[in-house]
Amino acid sequence: MAKLRVGLIGCGGRGRAHARGYAAAPDVELAACADLYPETAQKAAAEFKIPKTYTDYKEMLERERLDVVSIALWTGLHHEAVLACVNASKPPKLINAEKPMAPTLGAARSMHEACAKAGIALTFCHQRRLGSTFAKAREFAQSGAIGSLRRMEGYCPNLFDWGTHWFDMLFYYNAQTPVEWVMGQIDVAADKKVFGTPVETSGLSLFRFANGVEGLLVTGSEAGSEPTGTRIFGSAGIVEAREHSLRILREGKSWEDVDCGDLKAEAANPTTRYVLETLGCLRESQESLFSSRQSLMATELIFATYESARRRAKVKLPLGTDDSALLTMLEKGEIVAPKAPA
Repeated sequence: MAKLRVGLIGCGGRGRAHARGYAAAPDVELAACADLYPETAQKAAAEFKIPKTYTDYKEMLERERLDVVSIALWTGLHHEAVLACVNASKPPKLINAEKPMAPTLGAARSMHEACAKAGIALTFCHQRRLGSTFAKAREFAQSGAIGSLRRMEGYCPNLFDWGTHWFDMLFYYNAQTPVEWVMGQIDVAADKKVFGTPVETSGLSLFRFANGVEGLLVTGSEAGSEPTGTRIFGSAGIVEAREHSLRILREGKSWEDVDCGDLKAEAANPTTRYVLETLGCLRESQESLFSSRQSLMATELIFATYESARRRAKVKLPLGTDDSALLTMLEKGEIVAPKAPA
């Protein structure tokens, strides 16, 4: 069987993390890489023995006839790069992209729909789904170890960059059950951006899944002293999962730490596991754990929270807007982000 030809779009730290995943796969050939800065592409090429480098990824797509493409660009550049892959003379079979999906819900939907129509597998790197602590927490939630699932919570710095992970994780815990409504509020107490996209400094997102389970995401200073992580509440216990620890409180017992193996070793290569999972699913014609269909569900919650803050009301899903209410309110001056002192 011929090796899959892979190309990288974006050769910075995240692009090289993707490259390490492909280097660990025996049936893959890292054929080319592209970066706006030639020295960055050349550095990646030297590290991973990639024969061709480009400064224009569209030229790379036309010349190299790739089977798999990784996109490791700032979020606002994802949409153009994904559509360039779709419209190439030989589109790839698989596109692995960094998260968050896009700065607006419309752009996220557009990427998903274009790839679905073209028969291209599109994934986003919510790599924590493969973390042992979170996988075990999901097992507890689904097995009845803490009774019936009642409520889930997440705590993190912001809804957009970090929040995409925890929204996605709560869907993962709850068997990808759809959300019916969202009620949220945000505060923008400073001019803060992540990958060039403005984010809130504090936020609250309350939502309800179709099976009656409630979710809550708390961000920024509103998270207080809570460490970044998730909690799952059942009728007979609680599970608390973070990247490097997991504990469970069962009815009538004390908190118990759960052994999840060598978490330090696991933390060294989460993106490699993501890449290998997507390649395996491509070979077996299966939906990836990281498919754009699932990522879009988490992404919709980000923008539904912003939309609820704009309307000052609960919003029902699916969300009928395509913009980012946060970006629109900032552009119209309805929210003014204080500038940092010079």
